[in-house]
Order: sequence, then C-alpha cells, then structure tokens
Amino acid sequence: MRIKFPPAAKAGLGSALFMGLIAFTAHLSGIGLLLFPELGALSHDILKRPHGTWANAPLMLVLTPLLTAGMGIGITRHMDYGALSVLLDVLASVLVISASRSPIAPAISAGLLPLVLGVHSWWYPPAITFGTGLLALLSVIQRRLYPPPPPPTARDVVDDVMERTPSALGWLSPFVLVVTLLAGLAQWTGLRFILFPPLVVIGFEMFAHPQVCPWVARPWRLPLACALSAAAGVGAVGLFGAGMGAAMVVMALGIIVLHLLDLHAPPVLAVGMLPMVMPHPGWAFVAAVGIGTSLFIVAFRLWQTVCVRWPTRR
Repeated sequence: MRIKFPPAAKAGLGSALFMGLIAFTAHLSGIGLLLFPELGALSHDILKRPHGTWANAPLMLVLTPLLTAGMGIGITRHMDYGALSVLLDVLASVLVISASRSPIAPAISAGLLPLVLGVHSWWYPPAITFGTGLLALLSVIQRRLYPPPPPPTARDVVDDVMERTPSALGWLSPFVLVVTLLAGLAQWTGLRFILFPPLVVIGFEMFAHPQVCPWVARPWRLPLACALSAAAGVGAVGLFGAGMGAAMVVMALGIIVLHLLDLHAPPVLAVGMLPMVMPHPGWAFVAAVGIGTSLFIVAFRLWQTVCVRWPTRR
C-alpha cells in the first residue's frame, strides 16, 4: 500500500533532511560556518512553496546573503558590538536588499550574525554560500519538476507579499528606532540575543508590510513560537550535540510549533538553529528570545496604533 504525504509534510521532511545534510557536512569538514541558521527558514519555505517568492529568486538567494555577510564581517572586524555597530550593520543589509530589489530578507540575518557571535573570519561569506547555492540549485530543479501552480490561495498571496521587497520607505524610521533601542538594551544587559538576527528579519517583514502581516491579529503567537523554537534548539544541542541529529530534530519541532500555532513565519525555524552555532547555548538564550520578540511586537503594535491607525481615524 502506497502512503501519500501531504505537500506540507513533504516540505517539512525535506527541509529537515536538508538541514541535517548541512550539519553533517559542517561536522565532517570541521567548518562550522557552513551551518547558516537562516537556511532552515529558506529551505522550508522554498520546499513548501516551489513557485513562491523566494523559490523564484535563486540568483538573489545566493548573492544577497553573500553581500550582507561580507559587510557584516567588515563591520565586526572594525567595530565592537553595540547599538551603533548593530544599527550600521542592519542599515547596510537593508540598503543591499533595497538597491538590488532582492526578496531575500533573511540576508539581514547573514549580515548581523557575525557581529552577534563575534565571527571575524573572511571564510564566513563563502561558507554560507555553500548552503544557499545548494538551495538555489534545488529550487531550480524543483520548479522544473513541479507543474505550474493552481491559482494561489489567500495565504499564498499574503506570504508572497510578505517576502517581496518593500516599495516605500515610510516604515524604515520606526523600524530603525526599535532596532536601535533593542540593541542598546542588549548591550546594557549583556544579553546580545535580545536582538537575535532572525528577529530583525521578522521585524523587517513586519514593519515593511503592516497591512498584510499575518500574525498581527494574534501577536502572542510569535513570541511563543520563537521561545519554543529556541528551547527546542537548546535542548537538542544539549542532548545530541551540534550535529546532524540535532539539526533534524530542531527543524521537525519548529515545524510542529508553527503548525500547532497556525503561523507562517519561516524565521522562527532559524531561531531554533541558532544554538547549533553558538559557543555555549543555555536557557538564558530562550529567555532573551522571549523578551526580545515580545518587546518588538509591543513596539510594532504601538507604532500601528499611534502613528498609523489613530491619525487615519481622525
């Protein structure tokens, strides 16, 4: 008897296997930088939506993270971690995305990760390109194998809009302000992961597309999903080490969390992968993730209420 799996289950299994392969390659080669956390978010969305926005941009999938990673290394080699360096890093990455019209928002994380983790090696940009290159090749092959999609569902339309490059810049000032404040809080408390790299990606998508942001209606889901994904990452690394098994378990648990919360937020999967590249992941990371995500959501809702909705109502 042949068992048929739904497309979402196939995508989940495929992305877990992909991240397991990347983790295995990183362990076998001794090049830990190969394990770029945002590959978890990118692989799941591309495999789940083979004709989606990210899947339709294989060239940008390779080039955008490469450029932002290079700038991130340059900033990290010349500046210490702090609100100013984080702001410069994020602005440089946003400039690359806007100038190139790239839809690959996770490239912001590629630029910020070296600063947060203290990575100074110029091998970092080509190392993450190994994974994004494989994923780009996989997306091209997949699009040729899959027939043209049926008319998109309402959720597909929202997901595609969320992943597109924003056309206006009215959102940039409040976004930059929130990033600066959280970076200052992270510097003051010593908890750098209050502003963890995937959170900046989430904030970018959230502020740039406030009208269609899918988690605005029930904002509590996002901090919960991020905290649970972070806990899965810390627990898996503690049990199995930062290897193939842990990567696959973290991806599977993250996908289950997103399914149970009915939330499409691929960067949440990257949160769970962060402990795989951290020197000493602990439960303080989970607390920092919960605090940072909650504060970002509060700031976003405040901006919507005071600066967007209230003047409109008047």
